[in-house]
Amino acid sequence: MRLNRMSKLWVLSLVLVFVVSMIAGCGGDNKSAEKQFINIATGGTAGTYYPLGGAVAEILNKNIPGMNASAQSTGATVANINMLKEGTVELAFVQNDIVYYAANGIEMFKDKKVDTLKGITTLYPETVQIVTLESSGIKNVSELKGKRVAVGAAGSGVEANARQILEAYSITYNDINVQYLSFAEAASALKDGNVDVAFVTAGFPTAAVQDIASQNQVRLLPVDAAKADEMIKKYPFYTKTIIPADTYAGLATDTPAVAVMAMLVVNEKVSPELGYDITKAIFSNLERLQSSHSVGKMITKEGARQGMPIELNAGAEKFFKE
Repeated sequence: MRLNRMSKLWVLSLVLVFVVSMIAGCGGDNKSAEKQFINIATGGTAGTYYPLGGAVAEILNKNIPGMNASAQSTGATVANINMLKEGTVELAFVQNDIVYYAANGIEMFKDKKVDTLKGITTLYPETVQIVTLESSGIKNVSELKGKRVAVGAAGSGVEANARQILEAYSITYNDINVQYLSFAEAASALKDGNVDVAFVTAGFPTAAVQDIASQNQVRLLPVDAAKADEMIKKYPFYTKTIIPADTYAGLATDTPAVAVMAMLVVNEKVSPELGYDITKAIFSNLERLQSSHSVGKMITKEGARQGMPIELNAGAEKFFKE
């Protein structure tokens, strides 16, 4: 009886030693092995944000211990900012002009200020393209008074871009025949002769503009340097850019333009430590972004704060100072 009891005690001791050793062995890596869940808001499946978001999720999962990141299709920038605010996503692709509006409670975020967003990085320019047909005879924004102008969907970022560029040329909506049309609707209206000019904000080449150029000779209206400087002074999220000749069929010359920036933002759930890990993982694996979409080639560490409209996550800021 006594031997049997001693045997049980001996077995129990072995089990306790095993458990303690397992805890001790895992203790050093316990923090890094903790599961971290990141939901990434992108855009429509046919857009640019979606493939980039999938690549970012893959990068984070491969390079941050315990990470479980997933990208989801969304209604893009405005919807993404609201999802960040609600806490249903932690990381999102957005346009920097819309982030500026949200942070300052203006435009579509009037009386709905969102002051919990922090920047990770700006990515690449989304250019405001002012498209007309060669046959219209229009060569400059200053000639748009009295014209039928597609300014984007009502309340959209494109519509705000159009209004701000027209303002730089002292043109208001009272001076033009305003048409609130989406990219696809504007392209159809141009081809059918129902509008004279359309504003499109997107990375170039843009499918909607390519579609027009495949059947018609297009012209892009320039935003001259002085007007661009005036806009940037008032709206600091804009940057200058050039749309190169041959971006679209028959486009013979470079076109000076203004652009907003696609960017990545996080909410307050993302700590400085995680913000650092996210930023470092992305910029250590840029080739994966480049392989996911052609605009990936425009993403650089040197340009990561160009057009940044809000404070950086402290971890991202630390990474860029290294």
